[in-house]
Amino acid sequence: MPAIVLATFNAKFIHASFGLRCLLANLGELRPQAVLAEFTVNERPLDVAERILALDPRIVGLGVYVWNVVVTTELVALLKRLRPELVVVLGGPEVSHETEGQEIVRLADFTIRGEGESLFPRLCRELLAGRPPQTKIIASAAPELGGLVLPYEECADADIAHRLIYVEASRGCPFACEFCLSSLDEAVRAFPLEPFLAAMDRLLARGVRHFKFVDRTFNLHLPTSRRILEFFLERMAECASTPRAEPAVARYPGLFLHFELVPDRLPPELRELLARFPAGTLQLEVGIQTFDPEVAAAISRRQDVVKLEDNFRFLRAHTTAHVHADLIVGLPGEAPAGFAAGFDRLVALGPQEIQVGLLKRLRGAPIARHDGPEAMVYSPAPPYEILRNRVIDFPTMQRLRRFARYWELVGNSGNFVDTLPLFWAGAPSAGGLRVAERLRSAPSAFLQAGIAAGAGPAGGAAEGCAAGASLASPFAEFLHFSDWFFAIEGRHHGLALSRTMERVFGFLVGERALAPEAVAAALVGDCRRTGYLELPAVVKPFAPSGALAELNACRGAAAQNTRRQARHRGPPGAA
Repeated sequence: MPAIVLATFNAKFIHASFGLRCLLANLGELRPQAVLAEFTVNERPLDVAERILALDPRIVGLGVYVWNVVVTTELVALLKRLRPELVVVLGGPEVSHETEGQEIVRLADFTIRGEGESLFPRLCRELLAGRPPQTKIIASAAPELGGLVLPYEECADADIAHRLIYVEASRGCPFACEFCLSSLDEAVRAFPLEPFLAAMDRLLARGVRHFKFVDRTFNLHLPTSRRILEFFLERMAECASTPRAEPAVARYPGLFLHFELVPDRLPPELRELLARFPAGTLQLEVGIQTFDPEVAAAISRRQDVVKLEDNFRFLRAHTTAHVHADLIVGLPGEAPAGFAAGFDRLVALGPQEIQVGLLKRLRGAPIARHDGPEAMVYSPAPPYEILRNRVIDFPTMQRLRRFARYWELVGNSGNFVDTLPLFWAGAPSAGGLRVAERLRSAPSAFLQAGIAAGAGPAGGAAEGCAAGASLASPFAEFLHFSDWFFAIEGRHHGLALSRTMERVFGFLVGERALAPEAVAAALVGDCRRTGYLELPAVVKPFAPSGALAELNACRGAAAQNTRRQARHRGPPGAA
């Protein structure tokens, strides 16, 4: 039986805990006495307790995060009630700050604050030797990354076959954005590059094809970024005709890489490399958060918007990267009209996905300094999302929350790539104009922030803009859709795709007064793109000639485009 069990609740099965594998790899002589036990937040804590106790460990280390703190608290309570002598050690960002008053910290025996690779093994040695420390909450100094054992050998074959593999080339962030815990780091620290790349080579040889980098600022250090990009380009089977520095290395089909970029730092050397990646091999996550310079200054976010927009245009025009951009609702001082203008501005830049997230008050994040001056009120339950502030009342925040959810269903899912531009093609709808007015912004301000008729995240264009008509605001039109959808359905979860498609058709025809044949043609195009065959009955009478027969002929074929990024691209050969 193992002496040490390292456990956590992951958000989904596909997510493999990177933090626990880092701890496991650095246990030294204790490694043979330790096992990993991973669960998901959908599992009952009582069942998890049974499985952990069946291993009869002396120490249980638990990774605690904002998404799992509720179930982990219940688990700790069960473990200590069933086996009081069992030593429970906590770690992770949720218990690294503001530990006073946390029930889970009170229940556990010890809590490690900060990175635990060096401290956790020492603590385990002391506990197993019968010399427990006198301090219940122990702060850990940031370890020297060059002295750590890399965690990638702790990825089992089953992990490689069925789960996402996370990797990191660096830790920390040089920026001080107050909503983010990375702002507390003093500097960016990098792992020694050659051992890291050697580990990546071993993962490739074992079958890993999807690498998700967790670095907060992948493109901060240009030589390192270039070397990593060159490393993967040289190993892509899709780039077999490209000359490479290491002709003896193997080629691997199906590679997919995910990086988080600093949005205003994309020098020519990186542009050239990013442009060489084939379609379907690269996702770039780019945090914008706000376009308002005063709001950015208030939260200590440094961002050159002119460079940012130029970089976006380059990525969309000259690379095949899937670009995922982030905006935050509820930042101090940003009223709905300001967020709306920023949303429209981002839509105009054409990322495939726009993640609309509500501000979270993470434990330890400096954003707390605005609580009084900006009347910030957050939910007391994880993930501690904003409820209201000085410039957005609770009912409006709820509308924006629904906006974010419906945007995820329609704008980001990849199921409506052809149809999405119709939401703001041509002149504004009466409902869209009312939205702008009710947000106490002159409608013309919204419309001037709009985009050329039909240009949207898919990069396409819809025709039919009336000559001389004002352009619609993507934000105003989609918020109108969100209000309309919620008034009918009364919910924004558990909606089947066919139901959502039916509502999209009803809105575009009824509220935006678009021709049903044009909307049906766009929806049929999306069905072709995704392989979804259940065109709603209300749409079928207006579908293009032969479309229904074509979709029916596809029944029984293997499903295509199961990844969301692939749905944005469409089937092989699609534009």
